[in-house]
Amino acid sequence: MMNRNDLRRADINLLVVFETMMHERNVTRVSEKLFLGQPTISAALARLRLMFDDPLFVRTGRLMEPTSRAREIFSNLSPALDGIAAALSRCQAFDPGTSEATFHIGLCDDVEYALLPDLLRRLRVEAPGTTLVVRRTDQWQMCQLLVSGEISLGISHTLELPADARRKALRPIRPMLLRADSRPGELTLDDFCRRPHAVVSSMGHVIDDSDRALSLVGRQRRVVLTVPQFSALPVLLDRSDMIAIVPDYVARAMAAVAGLRAEPAPVQLPEHELSMAWRGASHDDPGERWLRSRCCAFIAEQAQSVPQARRVA
Repeated sequence: MMNRNDLRRADINLLVVFETMMHERNVTRVSEKLFLGQPTISAALARLRLMFDDPLFVRTGRLMEPTSRAREIFSNLSPALDGIAAALSRCQAFDPGTSEATFHIGLCDDVEYALLPDLLRRLRVEAPGTTLVVRRTDQWQMCQLLVSGEISLGISHTLELPADARRKALRPIRPMLLRADSRPGELTLDDFCRRPHAVVSSMGHVIDDSDRALSLVGRQRRVVLTVPQFSALPVLLDRSDMIAIVPDYVARAMAAVAGLRAEPAPVQLPEHELSMAWRGASHDDPGERWLRSRCCAFIAEQAQSVPQARRVA
């Protein structure tokens, strides 16, 4: 068992390289993620092998597969590094006006499209020296991105989360119908079922909550297009009779800038919850606390606004 004096020969930078290699399994990707040259990473791995008296990683094709000893080390090391990072962060004051911190956050596509622009403008006013690194996430990817440390904070509909993660509900995700035509009045259920539908799904799913809701009343719709992100919808719906079901904040953003109309769907659709999740290790970090508070306040404010069922010229 290593004692406290033995820690003097341990280099925390090497341990960060080790942890990153466990996640990435590729020297090039580790180099890119840590902003270090590949020779530096290779030298660090050589020192780690001497430190632990084990090969640690064995090349298999393009990947570096960890040995059983590396897996054992990682299971103990990762929470220890989280604890060190948390302890150091508590000793540092955070002044948004002068901070040059970099925040790594994950956003689902709808939040990135509809809410990030205004949120970023507010953050830039209060903390002009900070950098925001945004990763695309969703309810299926959130857990892994938090576990790997690639993000410290994520905003999306969430499912399973890491055991030490924290979660806060931000607002309901209210489905709205989006259309580009200028026909007067809201769509009836018959119109809704008759018109072609576009679906946004990062996984390429054609069937979603709308189909399940329609099946409960003995109806069905016709999906003619599935796209992976919301930003494509305005151009696709333009001069078309296609319609789409989107979150209310997406509907508001698109009606404001793309001349689309937002209105309630003629069938009762379930609401989900937009949540913020963050790593337990960053819970007490002053900068992360500041960022979470700003995200909460902004999204709560946006939730008070209801998209108007009108066309904006």
